[in-house]
Amino acid sequence: MASEGTKRVCFLLKVRQDRLEEYKERHQAVWPEMQDALRATGWHNYSLFLREDGLLVGYLETDDFAAAQEAMARTGVNARWQAEMAPFFEDLDGRPDEGMRPLPEVFHLD
Repeated sequence: MASEGTKRVCFLLKVRQDRLEEYKERHQAVWPEMQDALRATGWHNYSLFLREDGLLVGYLETDDFAAAQEAMARTGVNARWQAEMAPFFEDLDGRPDEGMRPLPEVFHLD
């Protein structure tokens, strides 16, 4: 459960149909350094969900999403990870982390 100051963030991206299996495999072995960086920069309860047509739904909790994104952008591991992941996505201008546009929350049941 998110604490009072914590914000819930959900975003969508589109994984290329021909790269779905490899994308899933890569996320079974996310680098420990990347996981540590996410935790250290305020990404909590972070999950990715992938539909068979490539729709990727991301969810996380953080006190400040913009600050968490900026802190991750300053890490070397994030630059390496984003470069590795960029070819997996459709309709992406720049890096995957730059394509995350939070969806407005319209309902939440505590």
